[in-house]
Amino acid sequence: MSKLRAFCMPKWGIEMSEGTIAEWKVKDGQNLTKGDLICLIETDKITNEVEAERDEVLLRIVEPARDEAIAVGELLAVMGDAAADAADIDAFVESFTPASGGVSSNAKKDKKPGKQDAPEAAQPDDKAPAKKAAKIDTNRPISPKALQLAEAEAVDLSEITGSGRDGRITYQDVHQHIRPEANPAIRGAAELPPEDRSVFASPLARRLGAIHGVDLSQLTGTGPRGRISKKDVLAVADQSGGADRGAPFVLVANEPKVETFDKMRRVVAKRLTAAKQEIPHYYLRISVVVDDLLAMRKTANMVLGSKASVNDFIVLASAKALAQHPDINIQLHGEDVHKFKHADIAVAVASPKGLVTPIVRQADRMRIEQIAETTSGLIEKASDGRLAFADMDGGTFTISNLGMFGVEEFTAIINPPQGAILAVGAASRDMVMRDDGEIGMETRIKLNLSLDHRAIDGATGAQFLATLKEMIEQPEKLFN
Repeated sequence: MSKLRAFCMPKWGIEMSEGTIAEWKVKDGQNLTKGDLICLIETDKITNEVEAERDEVLLRIVEPARDEAIAVGELLAVMGDAAADAADIDAFVESFTPASGGVSSNAKKDKKPGKQDAPEAAQPDDKAPAKKAAKIDTNRPISPKALQLAEAEAVDLSEITGSGRDGRITYQDVHQHIRPEANPAIRGAAELPPEDRSVFASPLARRLGAIHGVDLSQLTGTGPRGRISKKDVLAVADQSGGADRGAPFVLVANEPKVETFDKMRRVVAKRLTAAKQEIPHYYLRISVVVDDLLAMRKTANMVLGSKASVNDFIVLASAKALAQHPDINIQLHGEDVHKFKHADIAVAVASPKGLVTPIVRQADRMRIEQIAETTSGLIEKASDGRLAFADMDGGTFTISNLGMFGVEEFTAIINPPQGAILAVGAASRDMVMRDDGEIGMETRIKLNLSLDHRAIDGATGAQFLATLKEMIEQPEKLFN
C-alpha cells in the first residue's frame, strides 16, 4: 500500500497567509524526481517555483490552477511513494485537516449554504424548465464555474474573449456574454432624438451628449460591453468645444473611482503602519558633495565597461560604511539584536505590484561593476513580476532613492526587522563660498537616515553617516 503525503500551500515568511496557484507543471500520476518543478505559486509580492522535495509520485491534484487565493496549509495535492488505490486517495482527501486546525478546502466545497451563506450565483427558478447541459470540450483556460455556466447555457466559447490571467475565461465573461442587449430607458431633463435610443450609453452620457451636441451613434464606447460613458462624451466635447459653445455650464456627477487594495498593497500598508507605530524612529540628515563621485563614475564605466548608476555607487559606499559600523548593520528580533559581518542591502524598487525591496547580498565584498549587474538584474525581475522569495528574504539595511523623480529630500519608514533605512534625494547645483573666498558651485545630494532608537544610539548613527560621507566625497576609497 502506498504511503500518502499531503502537499499543502507553503508559508514563506511570517506575513504570508494565502497564495494562488498560477500553474501546475505536472499531471496526476506523474513520477517526480527530487528537484523537479511542480508548480508556480503567487503570493502578494512574488511568483515562486516549487520543486519536489523527494522522489515520489503525484497521485492527485486537489486544487487546480485558478485566480482564487488559497490559505496557507490547505491541501493542494496528494503525493505517494507508489501507485495508490483511488479509494485510499479519496479517504485521505476527505479526512485531511489543515495544520492550522481550519476546515479543509474540500469540506468547504461540500458545505451546503445555510442561513448565513449566500450562493455565489443566482439559481434558476424552480418552476422554470431546466436546460439540458451540453458537454463542452475545450483546451482554452476557463474556470470551473464559467465552464459549468457555459455548458448550461450552450455557449460557444469561441465568441468569448477571456479577461482573466493569460486569457482565462471567467464566470463574469460568460455571464456578460449571455446577457440580453441593453436598451436603456432615458431619464432626465434632456430630450434625446429617437434614433439615439438604440445607442448603448449610460444615462449621464446621453444627457451630456444632448447638452454638448455630440452624436452618440458616432462614438465607440470604452465601458463594459462597449457602453458609451461620460468619459467618452466629454473626450469629444473637449476636443470640439461642443456644437453649442453658448451652452450653459452644467454640473455633472463627480463620482469617485473606487479601487480596493490588492493583496500586495494590503501587506505593505499593514507592515508600514506597524513599523511606524511600533518603531521609535529618529532621523539624521546630511548633504554630500558628489562632483568627484560623478567624475569617478564616468571613468569607471569607461574602463570597466559597466553601466553603474549613482545609486550603485551609493549602495557600494553604504555597504563599506556598514562593514565598519556593525551596530548599524543589524536586524532587531524582539529584544535580540542580530549584528552581521557583511552588508545585505535591500534596494527599494517600484514594480507593477507595488513597492518591493530585492537584496544585493554581501555588497561590501563586491566591485562596482558587480553591484551594477546585480541591481540591474533585480530591477528587471521586479518589472517583470519575477522576483522570488529568496530575492527579498532578509536584508540588513535599505536604500530608497527618489532622486531620479526630482525629489530633493524625504524621510523613509524603516523596513523591519532592519534597524535603519537611507533616503536619497536628487542632486542639485549649489553656490558655495570656498576657503579662499571665491564663489564656486558644487553638486550636492541630501541624505536622510532613519534609525530605530531601541537598538541604535544617535552617536552611533552620526559616526556611520560621517564614514558614509567620506566614502562618497572621496570615491577612490571605494576601490581600496
